[in-house]
Amino acid sequence: MLKNLYSRHLYVRIWLAVVGGVVILTLMANWIVREAAQAERERLITVPREVTVLDAQDKPIGTGQAMRVPGKGWEFDVTLSDGKVITLQMAPRTRPTGASDFAPWRTPFGLGWMIALVGVAVALAVYPIVRRITQRLESLQRGVQRWGEGDLSVRVTEEGQDEVADLSKRFNASAERIEQLVRSHKSLLANASHELRSPLTRIRMGLELMGERPSPAARDEISRNIGELDQLIDEILLASRLDASEADLGTIEAVDLTGLAAEECSQVNAELDLAEGTDNAALTVPGVSRLLRRAIRNLLENARRYGAGEIAVELGSANGFATVRVNDRGPGVPPALRDRIFEPFYRLPGASERNGGVGLGLSLVKSIAERHGGSVHCEDRPGGGASFVIRLPVARGH
Repeated sequence: MLKNLYSRHLYVRIWLAVVGGVVILTLMANWIVREAAQAERERLITVPREVTVLDAQDKPIGTGQAMRVPGKGWEFDVTLSDGKVITLQMAPRTRPTGASDFAPWRTPFGLGWMIALVGVAVALAVYPIVRRITQRLESLQRGVQRWGEGDLSVRVTEEGQDEVADLSKRFNASAERIEQLVRSHKSLLANASHELRSPLTRIRMGLELMGERPSPAARDEISRNIGELDQLIDEILLASRLDASEADLGTIEAVDLTGLAAEECSQVNAELDLAEGTDNAALTVPGVSRLLRRAIRNLLENARRYGAGEIAVELGSANGFATVRVNDRGPGVPPALRDRIFEPFYRLPGASERNGGVGLGLSLVKSIAERHGGSVHCEDRPGGGASFVIRLPVARGH
């Protein structure tokens, strides 16, 4: 039983260590006191001393011995020259009036017992302090155990500013991050299953209706659905890799946003402009060229799909950040939904049946921007429409 308590509970070991230290201190103090008392007794042992009695002319008239009698002072036994023996007594010193004989180390049970009682009192006083410390560790232990059993919503109490509190804060932050990742992956899996079902169903129906001699329209429909599946799978895989912070997504290099944006704008006949006062050198950012190209392409595809009329891209820089602004003349995005549109598989009401949209494009843009230390947001475009703005930190030295 005691062995089990000692091995399983940290507070028992800490408390026993403190009690052991008190016991050792008590034994050492008792030994020191005993040695001091023994030395004092040896000092007070009666040792005879030779005494010579002189007359007024300093001539010896007798000799004898002087002895100290504990509690009675000094006693002199003197033999005079005529053979007579006399005894002289000297009373011990008297304490001044009002002086006390009380000594705090004198107890009815002796000094050793007093030290032992002090040790017990210290042990009892230390126990609640040690228990208080280890209760927080036990709370953390229970939280980690429940979290490890699958309850990802568990959080531990953060008390104080010491190492235990810091450990609790780090655990809560890690648990929050992991819970978000698991929730995101579950949502991704559920939505991907739903999105994959639609093109697969259309392909199956097309094959059943096609007959032995497929029409060009049927072939085109099947080809379009296969392309949609390929795009969806590609975006799901990329989203999963972006969520995994340890995944290697490519080599970090200096990327010229001007050239990259110009290439993508030419694919959709979008206009490319530089904000007034923008230096081309300030549009070079560190990152993975393939991912940044994908982010701009997704914004352009989103503008082409949901916008109406002209599409324009404007590059700028300010306060150490390069900006890529993709403008369209579509219906815009309601302010209440400007954060939600960057969630995986979220579409604006009434937009779920638009051709080519799988609901991951803007989510990938956000993940790519954040992996590069930047951000993305949506705002109104003057004159109508929406503007999607990517902010990326520029390379050092620019």
